[in-house]
Amino acid sequence: MLRDQTLAVLGAGNIGRALVGGLLRGGDLPAGQIRATRRSEDALDALRQHLPGVDVSTDNPAAVRGASVVLVTVKPQNVDALLDEIREHVAPGTLVLSTLAGVTTATLAQALGQDLPVVRAMPNTPALVDEGATAIAPGAHAGDAHVALAREVFLAVGGVVEEVPEHLMDAVTGLSGSGPAYVFMVIEALTDAGVKQGLPRAVSRRLSMQTVLGAARLAIETGEHPAILRDQVTTPGGTTITAVAELEKQGLRSMFIDTVAMATERSRQLGEG
Repeated sequence: MLRDQTLAVLGAGNIGRALVGGLLRGGDLPAGQIRATRRSEDALDALRQHLPGVDVSTDNPAAVRGASVVLVTVKPQNVDALLDEIREHVAPGTLVLSTLAGVTTATLAQALGQDLPVVRAMPNTPALVDEGATAIAPGAHAGDAHVALAREVFLAVGGVVEEVPEHLMDAVTGLSGSGPAYVFMVIEALTDAGVKQGLPRAVSRRLSMQTVLGAARLAIETGEHPAILRDQVTTPGGTTITAVAELEKQGLRSMFIDTVAMATERSRQLGEG
């Protein structure tokens, strides 16, 4: 199904470029059926280098003309101007995919002046290495075929969770959309902790990164609850339980809960504009 489409990626920054790259690497869509836009010539040069064969330009109306799938990946504060620019050029029935934080499917359809099928998605930056986490929420006019097509697009760069109700997409943004930044801070903090104990920084950083990667993969591949996996390395009176007790004392759990709540609220605010 995806291979029969023509895709326009509007605002092909990190996420848009990652998606196109994933589609090309997997052979899901030929380069000649993909168009990508950016606002600056310098950004276009970078796109041409990373995405050979893709039609790259600053012309959003030209990109959407004849496209069967339009992916909107601009910043939320730029979306009104973009939608005004393309409104008259989007064909009826075009599937619109949006990665805009806080902007609802109904808002997009209304701004485009048609009852278009819109699917909202929230991927994250690990899509750059084909390890993205994406949740999708279909709008009122998106059917099963549209959702299946959206899943194909985002599966090119990682995993896609089951559909979520659209009112929960702000929470997805706060958790997994912003989540890589939290994990990078954990890696940075663990690295500094190792350095404080005398490890060379390069060694400490590598151990920290591999520990985070390995723990995540263990949780995914075993399917065990994280608490069970934690218990498996927490022996009575040992080093791990001492460390876990300190993390609980310092409020690690509540800190992350509050952090995701704040990011979720900010996503809602962006949608209110």
